[in-house]
This record gives sequence, structure tokens and C-alpha cells, in this order.
Amino acid sequence: MKKVLVLGGSRYFGRDVVERLRDGGLDVTVLNRGSTPAPSGVAHLIADRDDEGGLKAALGSRSFDVVLDQVCYTPVQAAIARRVIRSGRYVMTSTIEVYDQVRTETPMAETLVAPVPVDLGAPSYDYGEGKRQAEAVFAAGDTPFASVRVAHVLGGDDFTGRLRHYVERLDAGDAVDIHAKPRPSTFIHAREIADFLTWTVLADFTGPINAGSHGELSAVDIARAISVEPRFRTVDRDASPFSFDRYAVLDTSRATGLGFSFSTTTDWLDEAVENARKA
Repeated sequence: MKKVLVLGGSRYFGRDVVERLRDGGLDVTVLNRGSTPAPSGVAHLIADRDDEGGLKAALGSRSFDVVLDQVCYTPVQAAIARRVIRSGRYVMTSTIEVYDQVRTETPMAETLVAPVPVDLGAPSYDYGEGKRQAEAVFAAGDTPFASVRVAHVLGGDDFTGRLRHYVERLDAGDAVDIHAKPRPSTFIHAREIADFLTWTVLADFTGPINAGSHGELSAVDIARAISVEPRFRTVDRDASPFSFDRYAVLDTSRATGLGFSFSTTTDWLDEAVENARKA
């Protein structure tokens, strides 16, 4: 039986992945800080991943076939995990935001973001840069490594409130703040990214891989899925979530070539909107 360690996995689609792995017959261990209990039927270790000594003590002599790291945000965290966790393969949940410096008019392939110089002494990192550097730390190690660059997630038990922002404003008749020419990006349903991460854990490929549903969406498209006649206000800065001033669409051909079939945003967008409306 394959042994899997999930770092994080306490909420949103991470918990769904844990349950899928458990139900698939794998020996699953969840490691988190203990604020949220693990699902039934899985082992639960409590540690702060930033505390190297505490992490080492919690893991003891355990080793795993695969690690799924849902909560790695900095190269320092990646370096600690590399030193402490013993596994045959390491999968990190990354983000579309690693492409935030890319300027292109075609879908963004994984090769557009190469390993970056790592600064373990930096006081802080923005989200995309932290993920880019964390990927680079793992990629430089000896353990086979894959990073899943996840599109913007909608639907499910979404704690971010980004889609709810649109729903609440438009349902109230208020305008949504957008760029003068909002550009499209890639999105994925929480249910689908849970499926994709489960599939990735069971696979054996390495390297970065993009994950997103077919059918790009702009802020205008999202608003029109909520309201028949949405109102907009053009702003230069502080636009609403999912309003982008650059083309930010993922190329998912690597994932489809490896055998994963993505849905299309029209399959689930209305459901995600209604879910946000009820939240």
C-alpha cells in the first residue's frame, strides 16, 4: 500500500484530496499545526513546518512513497522539508502566480518559468516569488519532484471570498471595479483540482505542470455569469479580484498529453456562482 504524507490538507480542496486518497485505499498521513482535525481514517501528525526540530520530532523515522505539500510558500519552508522529510517523490501545490512577470499573448507553457536564484535570507516574498523560489529549491534536490501550477480556483467551500465579492456587489446593483481592458485568465473548479492533485500523487512524472479548465475567463465574463446587465467601473489600480491587465492563460497541453481530461468552465461556472451566492 502506497504511503502518502499530505502537508496541510485541512481545508478547501486540500481536504478533498486527502479524502480521495484515503478512499482510494492509500495509507494517508496528514501533518498540520493541529488547528483542524484530519478526516477520519487517516493518521494525523501535529507540527509547525517552520520549526525544523519540531517537524523532525513529529515525523520520527517515518518515510513515505509520496509527499503532497499543500502549504509550501517560501524557499525556507522548502529547504526545511528537503532536509527533514524522507520520500520517494515530492509533489508541491504551486500556483498560476509564478507567471506573474510573464508578458505574452499566447497560453503560458511551463517552460516560461525557469528555476530562479534562491534567497533564503530575504525577509519576505510576495506570493508568486515565494512559490517560484520554493519550486527551485525542491527541483535542485535528489528526490523526484513535481509542481502543480494551479489556476484560479472557484467553487466548493471557498474561503477566499473572491467570487463572493462579485456576487454580492452585482446582486446589490453595485459596480465591479475592473481594468480598462480586462484580460482573460485560467480557472478551475475546486472539485477538479482535487481530482487533478489526486491523479498527480498517483502518477510518476516530474517537473512543473499547469492545471486549469478549458475556456478562459475575464472579469467581464465572470460578471456576466452573475448578472444579465452587470455594472462596471474602470480603475487604474485596486481592481476587483480576477481583473487582469495582462493575458494570463495557462497552456495545459502537458497535463492533457499525460492523460488528464479537464472540464470546460461553462460546465461548472453557474454552479460556482450559486454556491458563492449561498455562502
